[in-house]
Amino acid sequence: MVAGVDEAGRGALCGPVVAAAVILPAGSSLPYRDSKTLGAARRADLAARLRGEAVAHAVGFASAREVDELNVLAATVLAARRAIAALEPAADGVVTDYLRLGLDLPELAVAAGDARSCQVAAASILAKTVRDAHMVELAAAYPGYGFERHKGYGTAAHVAAIARLGPCPEHRVTFARVMSPTATTPAAPDP
Repeated sequence: MVAGVDEAGRGALCGPVVAAAVILPAGSSLPYRDSKTLGAARRADLAARLRGEAVAHAVGFASAREVDELNVLAATVLAARRAIAALEPAADGVVTDYLRLGLDLPELAVAAGDARSCQVAAASILAKTVRDAHMVELAAAYPGYGFERHKGYGTAAHVAAIARLGPCPEHRVTFARVMSPTATTPAAPDP
């Protein structure tokens, strides 16, 4: 059984990187595609459906501190490995959105994997919905940053909140736009 693996939150200024691993049944008919091409309501609907249809699914987190300590790529690999390790039943192989994991089982890193593999697209949807829900929870814990709107990405509103309030414990302090929110790098579009 092959698991699709993808992540969400790699480019965010705040919060964890979340990876998901999904094993779909043969002949799965759900219309999975890259989560970035779907609206939030459609993603949530598909995530609920895949939880019911998947042979197995799991998520793994790498915290903002782990991103700062390891770097964002190593933290992404860590989150993906955690998701794969939590699958029950276990995967015999993985296909990723061009992420090499160095596993002791066959893996295929496919460029634009979330657009070319329904398993990777399903993992993309699950990772994004889980991370977005987590960021809404963080919004309640750290009011004023607007996490419920931008999900931790570097929008103009988020960068302005960092400049006004300073970083919170969930910010990735090794990211330049967190420590220097007045830097002239362009803001990310709203997710």
